[in-house]
Amino acid sequence: MSDADERDLRQLRTVADYQFGEGAGAALFPADEDLRIERTSSGRPSQVHADAGRLVTYAVDGRCTLGLEGGRRLTAALDAPAYRVVVGDESEPFVRDGKNAFAKFVREVDPVVRPGDEVAVVDEGGALLAVGRAELSADAMGDFGTGMAVKVREGNPVASSDAA
Repeated sequence: MSDADERDLRQLRTVADYQFGEGAGAALFPADEDLRIERTSSGRPSQVHADAGRLVTYAVDGRCTLGLEGGRRLTAALDAPAYRVVVGDESEPFVRDGKNAFAKFVREVDPVVRPGDEVAVVDEGGALLAVGRAELSADAMGDFGTGMAVKVREGNPVASSDAA
């Protein structure tokens, strides 16, 4: 790995710790793993990939958007309910298929979630169903009977023991 890659990974770890909480950077971008960084034409990091898949896209606003593998790593590393939206069994097959999660199916949510935050959508057992962007605050997800809670970016079609 080049010096530029190492420098960028240090910066991305700092961004992830700020965005998701302490320990998120090390969980997403372990120092001992060979990660691939895709860059824009100007040389800025744009996506980070591991062998298992895309971890994050580093957006122009300076925040990370989660890939499914990034969601797996975060739910494994951060204590529940950190950056999780728990949905009921009735919406699981739809969310796994990449459909959006609606407020009426939300059972629990990390109280710090705000609109625009990156979140992992999990079932009541903690298995990762999808990753996406919160469209409502945590309070609104709990209070509203209608409306989109999470705009799902990528569903996890494989039911497995992705428990957090």
